[in-house]
Amino acid sequence: MIVKDPLHPRPVDDALDPSRRYGESIESNYAGALSFLRRPYARSAEGYDVAVWGVPLDTSVSNRPGTRFGPRAIREASTVNVGDPSYPFGFDIFADMAVADTGDCSLDYGRVDQAPAAIEAQAATRLATGAHLVTLGGDHFLTYPVLKALVARLGRPVALVQFDAHQDTWDDDGGRIDHGTMITRAVRDGLIIPERSMQIGIRTNAPQDYGISIVDGLLAQEMGPLAVSSRILGHVEDTPVYVSFDIDCLDPAFAPGTGTPVPGGVSSAFAISCLRRLGPLDLKGFDIVEVSPPYDHAQITALAGCSLAQIYLGLLAERKRAGRSIAL
Repeated sequence: MIVKDPLHPRPVDDALDPSRRYGESIESNYAGALSFLRRPYARSAEGYDVAVWGVPLDTSVSNRPGTRFGPRAIREASTVNVGDPSYPFGFDIFADMAVADTGDCSLDYGRVDQAPAAIEAQAATRLATGAHLVTLGGDHFLTYPVLKALVARLGRPVALVQFDAHQDTWDDDGGRIDHGTMITRAVRDGLIIPERSMQIGIRTNAPQDYGISIVDGLLAQEMGPLAVSSRILGHVEDTPVYVSFDIDCLDPAFAPGTGTPVPGGVSSAFAISCLRRLGPLDLKGFDIVEVSPPYDHAQITALAGCSLAQIYLGLLAERKRAGRSIAL
């Protein structure tokens, strides 16, 4: 909606206009409602191709806290990325793809034990509309309940492509809320297919890999983003895949705002280049996790996080333009 008042010549708060589902916003970067990439807010994902939501979880970190503020920081940083055709796609990724910001997962901080079920249920509600789900975190445990909801929706397990400094495959008795054990639980519960899954950027050692292929941090640097993405495509093939990006996959120089930083990671440019090439995969969902604003500087980490989520949306937009379904 264009306001006719000459004192207000630009669109005002596109995020508050539910009738405006398509097209890039051209609002000022420094003002307005802070939805993700200025997409309209919506209580329901009904009628949208993609639902973006936040999970402000900060209960399972093993080092520095602060990820509960991650979704808000990513949304705020995302305003820098609006107004121009989305790089590197060169077209308006929202021209034909309706994306809603559906707010945050509602969590009771006094009942931490209920968080997994709450995340799963609220993810399932969004997925039930057929919308593709993009999740802004929040600590990495959230991937487990989101995967449970996604696999229930699809009726089959998925491959996992995980960008991370950590394997997150430490032992779990089945009851932990822990950002270092949720991949163990996902494998044991049959949510992911280990032989089609891959972890990229790993710079720590866990006692188990459960058959998941690993491209560690040093190897990733030596291979470069083109070779890494080619290996991912060849390994996953046509298996439906969920992509989880822990921001600590990046070197602390590019992502200081995270709870468990590990030197030796890839650059933002490397990650963007690699993710950009994953369009041929049968993409079924994405999360960006472990953004911790209290340790960030000048929004470096939040900007990286929102840019990676935007790249994923661009892949979905390309898929839709090519006549391939992105609905779940």
